[in-house]
Amino acid sequence: MTTHTVLAIAPPVLAGLRTLDDAGRPCAPYEDREGGAPLRCCLRRSVPGDRIALVAYAPLRRWAAETGADPGAYDEQGPVFIHAADCGGPDPDPGLPFAHPGALRTARRYDAAGHILGGRVLDLAGDPEEVVERALTEAFEDPRTALVHVRAAEFGCYLFEVRRP
Repeated sequence: MTTHTVLAIAPPVLAGLRTLDDAGRPCAPYEDREGGAPLRCCLRRSVPGDRIALVAYAPLRRWAAETGADPGAYDEQGPVFIHAADCGGPDPDPGLPFAHPGALRTARRYDAAGHILGGRVLDLAGDPEEVVERALTEAFEDPRTALVHVRAAEFGCYLFEVRRP
């Protein structure tokens, strides 16, 4: 049974990123001719013809602003794909996005202060959703874990955030 909540980038944050990203650069939308980009606004992959943008996003900084945490040196920003305009966001229960056989993911655990508690590389061979679900369950068994960031291991890119319900 799932005991956590998968979150896309929040709509008010997306509205800001569609103007100016977390590195202070203006958004530069373009037509995605190939499709397949992991969109953090709706937790789906783009399809050919989508208008998307690659923007800098600081997920821990955004979470810290909500909670009053001070992540210090753990604050970082990196590239994420988003739709260039409002897309309606993810399905009400997006499941575990971007979990497909053969993918490598990392699960980074953070405490309430925004400090990293640890990380784990996930090889999604076999049953990808089961692998991710087990890692998240183990992460939240530690009462110090406030949130988990799931990232693509190959590039280190942030994919989505997971919180307790």
